[in-house]
Amino acid sequence: MAAGEAESASKVTITEIARQAGVSVPTVSRVVNGRSDVSPQTRARVEELLRRHGYRKRPAAPGTRAALLDLVFNNLDSPWAVEIIRGVEEVAHAAGVGTVVSAIHGRSGDAREWMRNLRARASDGVILVTSALEPTLHEELRILGVPLVIVDPAGSPALEVPTIGAANWSGGMAATEHLLSLGHRRIGLIAGPPRLLCSRARLDGYRAALEGAGIAMDESLVVPGDFRPESGFAACDTLLGLPEPPTAVFAASDQMALGAIEALRRRGLRVPQDMSVVGFDDLPEVRWSAPPLTTVRQPLADMGKLAARTVLRLTRDQQPDSPRVELGTDLVIRSSTAPPAAKT
Repeated sequence: MAAGEAESASKVTITEIARQAGVSVPTVSRVVNGRSDVSPQTRARVEELLRRHGYRKRPAAPGTRAALLDLVFNNLDSPWAVEIIRGVEEVAHAAGVGTVVSAIHGRSGDAREWMRNLRARASDGVILVTSALEPTLHEELRILGVPLVIVDPAGSPALEVPTIGAANWSGGMAATEHLLSLGHRRIGLIAGPPRLLCSRARLDGYRAALEGAGIAMDESLVVPGDFRPESGFAACDTLLGLPEPPTAVFAASDQMALGAIEALRRRGLRVPQDMSVVGFDDLPEVRWSAPPLTTVRQPLADMGKLAARTVLRLTRDQQPDSPRVELGTDLVIRSSTAPPAAKT
């Protein structure tokens, strides 16, 4: 039991108190520790159960923990992750809550180690980003009463888990329609990992835009990537090696778009004169790329802010306004796109 909580002559656990009150374990802990972020009705219900079981508040030990949120990524080697962290940190700091950032690298051993650490530090809530927990670990979070919010879910999350995402389908469609409006008809796609819902939605938006223009999707023009620059470089090389290369490329992340631009540069090709390139994310550095990148702005920091607000609401036993939220995306036109060069 965490320092500053209570003990009971009957040895009834905090988990049992939470179950009887119909609230989460962190909520009982907040009542015991006298925190104000609990509704009056919930506080009264929990306090009555604490009195019934004879709990006595014990003095807080030196170094008693502060309120904490766990922010968990699959990987942390991307500016994309930094934007999410920035949004979460802003809301958590304003609420007086600490943030613990972890990466589990998609490995079950790392995920279990993270869960052990989470139990030890008694975090109040978890924000999981573009990753998925094993069902056993997800169930353990539920038993512990630790609220969970998922940003850009990898697969279909449990119905009771709130999710925060972006309008990936409409963003993919807007990127492709922009290239079509410039006169491109052979448009390559450097897709994201197919296991991610956001990747599949961007692919579907690309397909829908082509169909809307009466163009059948050519599967040879769709090359998978993993959102990293190296995969964008390799995918662009593959597209350039086709008997009839595309005149434009939509990369499903800015980092892959930058990799594609480098592949073109090494072949002596110019952007956008020889090939137009569109990205997705609008990371801060792409406005300084050469040329500045046309991209779909994904509100990454706002997604982090909303995820933090949502998980903090759950820690107070307040339900989110909507369990599934998609924030809007916008096309940002810069200098990396132009009409296709005339054939000679």
